[in-house]
Amino acid sequence: MRRTIFSVLCITAVFMASLCQGGLVLAATARVAPSAAQAGADGPTELTQLRWALHTDAVSGATKLRLVFDVSDAVEAAGKVVATPTPRFVVTVKGAVPGKNVKSLDMDGKIVDGVSISTVDGQNTKIVIDMPTMVEESNCRVFTLKKDLANNKPNRIVVDVEKPVPPMEFHFTPGLKDKVIVIDPGHGGSDPGAIGPTRIQEKDVNLAVALKVRELLERAGAEVIMTRRDDRDVFAPDASAVDELKARTTIANVRKADVFVSIHSNSSVSRAAGGTETFYYQKTRYDALLAQSLQAGMIEKGNLDDRGTASANFYVIKRTVMPASLVELGFVSNPDEEKRLADPQFEQRMARGIVDGLEDFFAKAAKQGGER
Repeated sequence: MRRTIFSVLCITAVFMASLCQGGLVLAATARVAPSAAQAGADGPTELTQLRWALHTDAVSGATKLRLVFDVSDAVEAAGKVVATPTPRFVVTVKGAVPGKNVKSLDMDGKIVDGVSISTVDGQNTKIVIDMPTMVEESNCRVFTLKKDLANNKPNRIVVDVEKPVPPMEFHFTPGLKDKVIVIDPGHGGSDPGAIGPTRIQEKDVNLAVALKVRELLERAGAEVIMTRRDDRDVFAPDASAVDELKARTTIANVRKADVFVSIHSNSSVSRAAGGTETFYYQKTRYDALLAQSLQAGMIEKGNLDDRGTASANFYVIKRTVMPASLVELGFVSNPDEEKRLADPQFEQRMARGIVDGLEDFFAKAAKQGGER
């Protein structure tokens, strides 16, 4: 019954929207397009028309965006979620090109920011659906429907994108005072992390810097929660990687921290590799901003090569509900940087850079999201 309602409204409406709690929400664009028979008779298979609609489940309240592409002939379509450089669901349509009536869309960002459509090699179509925040593979689906002559329906490609669970609402104020900040010294206990040329262990460097960060933050009036305060496993010795990482994110989520910072030291097979880098996972509007602020602070104070910020699928920054970053102070595998990372004065400068970055983040986030 819902599919029938959806199909009729999408085809007959130019723009329509209705909102009824627990009911059906629809918004559609219909375009004049050639019939499937006309489009496929003399040229390549084409995407001839695009419609879209929003549906809110009456029971669960979950909202889904549906995109429907009419196609002049049967095609294959597949999609995948891409995390970098920005969250996207990318759909590849084999053996069809966009018709002149199928154009990219700008959307309101509640579920997706926009849809861009392009030709690949003049034979295939690439549909990029830009997301405001990261979604799981389970939130996105693409499938094809065969033409239905009895009901005058052409071949179709259907893309469904479910709205992810709303993230926590964050309304930041400037300053470090009264902020709840989780500091996670990477590795520890039975897991030494990377080991440098002179046997310096990453877990020791991470903890040394983390303790210095804690001291500086507490002086500034912040509440600091450490996932570990000494050389130990957070979950249990020799636990699985998932159990150990989940124990760290659980600490932050249960305490409802404002931000989460995981401190690490990098490593490479090349001893020439070096520099400072910061990673984020865009699950809130603030994750990238946090990474940029931390990176700037560490580069200013540590003066190592700037490797920039990047999106990554790391467990601890993905599974924390608050803005989170994973910082790589430097390369313990690089002989020069290993020596610096073991120097208490350099560790203090890097700690200062992290704290400066946090202060910069809260100032900018307050302006971006509105102060309380």
